[in-house]
Amino acid sequence: MWDSLDLNSKMADEQRRIRTRHGEVTVEEMADLLPGAGDLMAVVSRVYGNLWHAAQGGNWDLASFYFRRTRSLLRNLAITRPKYLDQIADYQRDLLDPVGAALLAKDVAALDAAYQASVDRATELHVETGYPYIRWRRPEAPSDPALDLGPGS
Repeated sequence: MWDSLDLNSKMADEQRRIRTRHGEVTVEEMADLLPGAGDLMAVVSRVYGNLWHAAQGGNWDLASFYFRRTRSLLRNLAITRPKYLDQIADYQRDLLDPVGAALLAKDVAALDAAYQASVDRATELHVETGYPYIRWRRPEAPSDPALDLGPGS
């Protein structure tokens, strides 16, 4: 007969397994498959750069799409890497929200200022988190040169 400790341990192990069509994996194995901070930040960099270029080209809707995508990616990072939760929350409130407001107002001057402040703070955060060699800047060209960044028809 199992004692209650053995039974609870066995039940906990069973609950941590997920059945897929390919077999069973543990929750921990699934967590290990999630993209790391570097992977997500590479996508954030590309998307946020496209936001800048779309707005400069007058495609405010596309810039707003990239803004929402940037926020979503950062929220995902806060979930998968909770040690960055407070920094990401502060960054979104203090730096991304003004970018979003400038996009809604279609105010290029306000966007320029808010975007540059967000770029500067991103570089500071990389220093604070132990990655001083990651220095972000406003991109000179969009990451996807085939993308139509001009105003919609």
